[in-house]
Amino acid sequence: MRTALITGASRGLGRALARELARDGWHLVVDARDADALSAAVREIGGSVTAVAGDVTDPAHRADLVRAADGGLDLLVNNASTLGPAPMPRLAELPVADLADTFATNVLAPLALVQDFLPGLRERGGAILNVTSDAATENYETWGGYGSSKAALEQLSNILAAEEPGVAVWWVDPGEMNTAMLRAAGEDADSAPPPERTAAVLRRLVADRPPSGRYRAADLPAEPAAAR
Repeated sequence: MRTALITGASRGLGRALARELARDGWHLVVDARDADALSAAVREIGGSVTAVAGDVTDPAHRADLVRAADGGLDLLVNNASTLGPAPMPRLAELPVADLADTFATNVLAPLALVQDFLPGLRERGGAILNVTSDAATENYETWGGYGSSKAALEQLSNILAAEEPGVAVWWVDPGEMNTAMLRAAGEDADSAPPPERTAAVLRRLVADRPPSGRYRAADLPAEPAAAR
């Protein structure tokens, strides 16, 4: 059975993608900071799921994830993310300490998990999926902290793809989705597509295993449910 780790799986895109992969018979290791929300998500996801509550910035929690995926991973999905302080400030008012916390979650923790699981991913010819954002490339006012962290994750992914030709490395801009995170950013989340739509696209990406690179979910096909 193939095994995937999905961080930030208690809601939004992480939970929706977990449901998609569970339907395909993957064994899932999932995490989130809120243990109760994660337990509720596991009941929705179904299938073979191991839940490990904790914060990806905590080395002890990452060690727990490694133990939970005892047989190794075929897919690592770095989805857990933070916007940083809310309301999101302009760069002139952004506390550097808050920016450091944002980078700890959005850049350093994903790299730490890559380092933890890379030996097994190499052996299995596995894949890494890093969820980024159009804020990594666009100049949206007040999105400087979050956007710069996602830009760093994108370049980290780009270099990793060059260094690890035996592992597929995808960094994907999911586009706007109706999620709590978009709502917390002060955007009109209700008019955005549901995360399930993007999750179906990512499921197809994982199944098709395209070359390493940057992808926009809006440009990728999703397999119709009837074809499953």
